[in-house]
Amino acid sequence: MQQYTDLVKHVLENGVRKGDRTGTGTLSVFGYQMRFDLSEGFPLVTTKKIHLRSIIHELLWFLKGDTNIHYLQENGVTIWDEWADEDGNLGSVYGAQWRSWKTGDGETVDQISNLIEQIKKSPDSRRLIVSAWNVGEIDKMALPPCHTMFQFYVAEGKLSCQLYQRSADIGLGVPFNIASYALLLAMVAQVTNLEVGEFVHTFGDAHIYSNHEEALKEQITREPYPLPRLELNKNIKDIFEFAYDDIQILDYQYHPLIKLPVAV
Repeated sequence: MQQYTDLVKHVLENGVRKGDRTGTGTLSVFGYQMRFDLSEGFPLVTTKKIHLRSIIHELLWFLKGDTNIHYLQENGVTIWDEWADEDGNLGSVYGAQWRSWKTGDGETVDQISNLIEQIKKSPDSRRLIVSAWNVGEIDKMALPPCHTMFQFYVAEGKLSCQLYQRSADIGLGVPFNIASYALLLAMVAQVTNLEVGEFVHTFGDAHIYSNHEEALKEQITREPYPLPRLELNKNIKDIFEFAYDDIQILDYQYHPLIKLPVAV
């Protein structure tokens, strides 16, 4: 997937040295954008093996509105373990904001349900937005949202999505984020009777952790394989009815896994 390789090269060549919350140190750029035409294949990094189970279950977990890691652990997904408390709770993270955003008058807003309804009723709306950045609850989150908000766009029968990501861990997080939002786009397109268009990925602080640099230099020497294909169960018409077995990634070829440490 050339877009990802180009991002890595751009940061390695143009990034500035910065400190960070974790104390690890980063090579960072501010402002970058990638575009993926989903008709060309599913945008999953092929220059190393990506753990598909984690991507799929995490997205389903978000859509459930869940904020406890028990569901993830039951399905062999450990990517949130470092941030959970002893009971598995993460506070008001993504699932809570997507499905039950708290308003000032004590009500809650189901942003995902509202989004689906608005795409169906008002596809030309410029308000097809979901935000996870709830300023009033940032201090109640184990980790403030890195992928902050996303907007959908309908044109000529195709659905596109743009994600704004305030903080992007290029080595570990970004391959997951690309695939997760491409999958979300395809799921929303199916339940709104639209074709898939583009996924546009816009970054604020895009960074490579100092202890990831050498591994990423090796990774970008690998020749990308053709993109895999995404196949969804066509019988699913409600986004909240998707289950793991309804989502298939086919013809995924990949280079060997590259292990990278997590900065907590």
